[in-house]
Amino acid sequence: MDIKNISSIYKIHETRISSLALFGGFIFDILTLRRADTFFENFWIIFYLSLATTIILWLSIKRSGKEGGRLSFWLFSILQFSFGGLLSAFLILYFRSAALSVSWPFLLLLLITFLANERLKSRYERLTYQISFLFLVIFLFLIFFVPVLTKTVGPIIFLVSGLLSLVIIRIFIFVLSRINKDNLSLLMKNLRLSILSIFVVLNVFYFTNVIPPIPLSLKQGGVYQSVDREVNGDYVLKREKRGFRDYFQLYPEISVLSGQSVYAYTAIFSPAKFNIKVVHDWQFLNEDTGKWQRVSRVELPIFGGRERGYRTYSFVNVSDGRWRVNVLTEDGQVIGRIKFDVRVVGTPPELIQEVY
Repeated sequence: MDIKNISSIYKIHETRISSLALFGGFIFDILTLRRADTFFENFWIIFYLSLATTIILWLSIKRSGKEGGRLSFWLFSILQFSFGGLLSAFLILYFRSAALSVSWPFLLLLLITFLANERLKSRYERLTYQISFLFLVIFLFLIFFVPVLTKTVGPIIFLVSGLLSLVIIRIFIFVLSRINKDNLSLLMKNLRLSILSIFVVLNVFYFTNVIPPIPLSLKQGGVYQSVDREVNGDYVLKREKRGFRDYFQLYPEISVLSGQSVYAYTAIFSPAKFNIKVVHDWQFLNEDTGKWQRVSRVELPIFGGRERGYRTYSFVNVSDGRWRVNVLTEDGQVIGRIKFDVRVVGTPPELIQEVY
């Protein structure tokens, strides 16, 4: 079977093959992508970025020579595959660092972009679309890669990531202009507007705390009646036995005696040598105003490198009602959120023990 026959078969079954590849690649990423700071994850992301960059340059060379045919078809397919692989990886990595109640608009945008990539192959012939998409994935990559390199997070690091993305895409456009200046000059106005729009949207998402503070992630979090650290370093946690339905409650219930404290336990992953402070922001829902009121703000140091996350806890005396503990960076980005209802009881509840 020659290349021409393979191409014909692919065109006939293109939708099914693309959908199968999309699903298979996404499942593969779920099983293999673990952390934003490891060599394996970043190697594949840089590989996909390099592949997409090479294909866009190749297509521009062909465009300047006014060539077409079957090769262009395969180049567009590879470009779509590269962007799909990148978006799949980003969706998984950002999801693992996100508090859904806060970051869902950003994750939804990533999901829509990921799915749209499958249906917009015809747009890959447009140079503006190619470069805009390339800028988007470069920015999404640097949002977590620069913190991994600098061992810190925060607004300044995010701004550095954004400026570095603009510099990289500017260099790429300069190289592209040497190849196909006439075609690119006609598109510059729309291209600038597209890149600026992407830059502004991601900045708005970040400074409204919608983008999760990747590479940090909340590996485990919950509220307990008791938390103790043993000499060997294990944490002994005590809580009520939960029924099957309790795992599906948005605000699980915890029973305490009057005047008793509740403990918020968290295990937060950060890369090696990524030593920062996090915040347990305890809030109580005022039923009269319908607003959350801060009860306590506890700063806690964490040290990076532990696969299952650095363990820490805080505690507060609580009363009947609805509570939450926002797990934050020092700059206020939400790493996670623990929600619960407090019920004050007259007799001690029966507790079970967990060791971490």
